Amino acid sequence: MKISASYWMFEGGLEAEKPIAEAMQEAKELGFDAIELAIASNGVLTDKATQEQCEDIVATAKKIGVEISSVASGESWGCSPTASDPAIRAKIIDFTCKGLQITKWLGTDAYLFVPGAVDVFFLPDAEVIDYDVCYERAGDAIKQLLPAAEETGVAICIENVWNKFLLSPLEMRDFIDGFNSEMVGAYFDVGNVLLTGYPEQWIRILGERIKRVHVKDFKVSVGTAEGFVDLLEGDVDFEAVKKALSVLGYDGYVTAELLPFEPGRPEKTAQAMKKIFK
Repeated sequence: MKISASYWMFEGGLEAEKPIAEAMQEAKELGFDAIELAIASNGVLTDKATQEQCEDIVATAKKIGVEISSVASGESWGCSPTASDPAIRAKIIDFTCKGLQITKWLGTDAYLFVPGAVDVFFLPDAEVIDYDVCYERAGDAIKQLLPAAEETGVAICIENVWNKFLLSPLEMRDFIDGFNSEMVGAYFDVGNVLLTGYPEQWIRILGERIKRVHVKDFKVSVGTAEGFVDLLEGDVDFEAVKKALSVLGYDGYVTAELLPFEPGRPEKTAQAMKKIFK
């Protein structure tokens, strides 16, 4: 497995302000094999990025000696594919189609996609969507995105996030299988399932549907977003996680996503990732 760093974990990354070249250089210096870039409607990498700009980023990455593991986006939290307003749903479909093309130009084949939400825990004014309606709209959104995914060869990687949706590995498995396409898979987040389940069980059940892996740690006793802690300081059984990934035969990227930035956290995260996975 190759260890990767989320662009969001560096200072200014979550705000989409950190120059990409600086983030890549920092990832390299910390000993990461790769970096996961992030696309948003504003900032250093947006849906307006050109092929030439992306090729420049790829050339810089090669010069630095770091790979681009994947592309993530949090755009669908605020512009949800499951919103009641059809204009909002159309907007995020357009954004994501462009994001898939940009991902291809960046030389990678996985796009992290939040498919919608019943509830957004960090946006108190966000609309609450009925679960069955959310399921239907999320499915419709992915069906609309599939042609772009198939044309670009970039997989739509659905992440298990705190959206009160796709709450079990069985449901996530069956949701993915319903599209009958290799271009829809899972972006499995180790720490996000710990409140209600076991990462190693999710890995076994999702199996080869897993396209990428996010690495976080979490203290179950806290039970809220404050429970996300630095790696090796929470309750994730990383030995069980590694064993499950090994049994699966997963040899792709494992990307650290430790948020928000704090001085010293990237360095601490790099040390822990090398201890766990190297």
